[in-house]
Amino acid sequence: MRELTRAEEEVMQVLWKIRKGFVKDILKHFDEPKPAYNTVSTIIRILQDKGFVDHKAYGRTHEYFPVVSKDEYSKSHLNSFVNDYFSNSFEKMVSFFAREKEISVKEMQEIMKIMEGEVLKQKAMK
Repeated sequence: MRELTRAEEEVMQVLWKIRKGFVKDILKHFDEPKPAYNTVSTIIRILQDKGFVDHKAYGRTHEYFPVVSKDEYSKSHLNSFVNDYFSNSFEKMVSFFAREKEISVKEMQEIMKIMEGEVLKQKAMK
């Protein structure tokens, strides 16, 4: 899956939130100073070309909606990030964040509970 630029990702965040909308609807969700209507329209067309967005036509007006879910993109983007920066090792990534971001004991305990739950799920599936 192709990576999004910052501007494309901002538009996608809005579309994932509102599920569908016209350019004017998307613009409402931007903070001031809002981007120009034509800028958002151009970004939407680029997102369509990349396969992230599709539309339903109402005459000359188009209602846009995401084709790629936020979860799909997040998973692909995270996998790419781990591959590029941590030699495709989630263990190295977690170790890095535990050291560098000063994760609290409480946060680490919560993460461990989540991981233990996932281990039990995966064992049960085997």
